[in-house]
Amino acid sequence: MNFFLKRYKELGHDIDPEQIKVKQSIRINTLKISEEDMLARLKRNKIGLEKIPFTDAGYWADADFALSSTPEYLQGYYYIQEAASQLPAKVLSPEKGESVLDMCAAPGSKTTQLALLMRNQGSIIALDSNQSRITALKNNLERCGVKDCIVYHKDAVHAGDLNMKFDRILLDAPCSGNFTTDPDWFGKRDLEGIRQNAKAQKALLKTAARLLKPKGVLVYSTCSLEPEEDEEVIEWALENLPVELADTGLDIGETGITDKTRLCRRLWPEKHHTQGFFIAKLRLKA
Repeated sequence: MNFFLKRYKELGHDIDPEQIKVKQSIRINTLKISEEDMLARLKRNKIGLEKIPFTDAGYWADADFALSSTPEYLQGYYYIQEAASQLPAKVLSPEKGESVLDMCAAPGSKTTQLALLMRNQGSIIALDSNQSRITALKNNLERCGVKDCIVYHKDAVHAGDLNMKFDRILLDAPCSGNFTTDPDWFGKRDLEGIRQNAKAQKALLKTAARLLKPKGVLVYSTCSLEPEEDEEVIEWALENLPVELADTGLDIGETGITDKTRLCRRLWPEKHHTQGFFIAKLRLKA
């Protein structure tokens, strides 16, 4: 048995990747249109919709055409965003007037969601180190009507160069991903590569902790199921940074797999019908 599948089974999840298919989902952009009006438009276009119960304006969507081809998508009325991916911004829960840092922002799914939650009233700094992805980020911000965001082409580990402090920080960290989004995932991944990712993730968390205002909130998330990139990174942060774990407020998901990370949430593809995902909410110690 594949090493990773064996480990998932030891964690209580007997997974057959061939039997798992993640449903396509969207998030309605209420910066531009009401949820009611958008649903009416989508139904007229014969798009099958099912409310995602653990999201605010998310729907599983089924159509016999590309959802990125509709006028409503091109006008930014909705964003194609996987269901679990809609949770980190919800957990961060930014408020109007706050300053927010999105450390690894491109292509903008969570950045546009942050702006929606803040109703375009506040300031968002969005960083990404990949120039081609920056272009996609800017295009999505414009399409979705985001007005409170400044974009920098910058490796987030050097975000301290901005000389700013933030009320809330989102670190949706670069990670090894999971098998639901790449059919060749098992053949491409090994523990050494995963451990290298974890090293980079810790460096990003170290930077994030320095940039929080007093009592500031930091959400760390990955689309990885690997403990080295999830619980082990958070345990390192709790031991080495001035942060403490907070409850995510999520009803969906399982707890972290170690005693110190019980407040974290894990989403498993075969159980929660999403891609694999991990979310931790941290708060700067007083």
